Amino acid sequence: MTGASSLIRRRRLYEDVVERLERMIHAGELQPGDQLPSERELMLRFGVGRPAIREALFAMQRMGLVVVSNGERARVTMPTPETLVSELSGAARLLLSRPEGVRQFQQARCLFEVGLAQLAARHAGPADIERLRHALDANRRAVGDPQRFERTDQEFHFVLALLPRNPIFVALHEAIVEWLTEQRRAVLRTPGIDKRAYRSHERIFKAIEARDPVGAEAAMRTHLDATEAIFWGTEATAGQ
Repeated sequence: MTGASSLIRRRRLYEDVVERLERMIHAGELQPGDQLPSERELMLRFGVGRPAIREALFAMQRMGLVVVSNGERARVTMPTPETLVSELSGAARLLLSRPEGVRQFQQARCLFEVGLAQLAARHAGPADIERLRHALDANRRAVGDPQRFERTDQEFHFVLALLPRNPIFVALHEAIVEWLTEQRRAVLRTPGIDKRAYRSHERIFKAIEARDPVGAEAAMRTHLDATEAIFWGTEATAGQ
C-alpha cells in the first residue's frame, strides 16, 4: 500500500531523548528535585548532539517535567494540573477562532459544569454551602455594576470548581474562563443579563443546598444553554 496514509513519521532525535529521560523519571532513577546530568554527559550517554539535548530539555520543561534555570543544570520537577492545561492553550485558541470550535468548547464547558453542580449537590458540606452562599450574595450585590458582576460571576463558578478538592478541576475551570472570555463579555453586554444570570445562580445554589443533584444539573444546564443562545444571538446581530 502506498500514499500519504501509509507513511510512517520519522522520529526526531530529541524525541528519543525525551522518551528515555521520561522512562528514567517513571522508574525512579531520577526523583523530583534531582539535577539531570550535564548537557555533555547526556550527549555522551545518548549519542546525540547538543541541539537534540537542548530541544529535549525545552520540550520536557513545557511538559512540566523539568525546570531549566540559566547557568544551572536542569532539575526534575513534578508536573502540576496548571502545566497540563497550559499545554492545551495554543490548540484551544486556534479552535476558538472558528465557530465550530467555539461550539465544541461550549459543549465541553456544559458537561464539566453540570458535573460540578451534581458533585456539589451530592457531597458539599456545611462549610462548602456557606462559601457558595457568600459567592452568591456577592453576585447579587454586583447587579448593575458590569465589572463587579463579571468578577463575581466567575467567583461563583470558581467556588463550584473548588468544592470537589481536585486541583485538575480548578485548573480546567481557570482555563475555560480564559478561553471563553470573549463569550462571557459579549453576553454580559446584553441589557438585563446580570439579573437573569443571578437568578440562574440562585436556582443552582438552592438545588445544591437542597441536596438535589437532578435539580442542580437541570439548573446549570438551563443557565449555560441560555448563555450560549444569547451569545449566538449577539454574533448573528454583529454579522448583519
